[in-house]
Amino acid sequence: MPDSTSTKPRQLLHLVFGGELSDIAKHEFTDLDKLDIVGIYPNYAEAHKAWKAAAQKTVDNAQMRYFIVHMHRLLDPVEKGPPQS
Repeated sequence: MPDSTSTKPRQLLHLVFGGELSDIAKHEFTDLDKLDIVGIYPNYAEAHKAWKAAAQKTVDNAQMRYFIVHMHRLLDPVEKGPPQS
């Protein structure tokens, strides 16, 4: 039985994904079938770690970009969550 005095941090889901851009000045991918869905993470810190690792693997490809999507903001647009630095 869980201890009622302990509180778990709020889940603020973040999606990390990437792909090759057709133009680095735009957010349009060359092939949507080849998007790399890295994963969904419970907070920004974990998502940032995953984003950084994925981005570093593709550092030699200037067209490749990875992004962090704040899913919790899409699920509850009124709730802003804690500020991100």
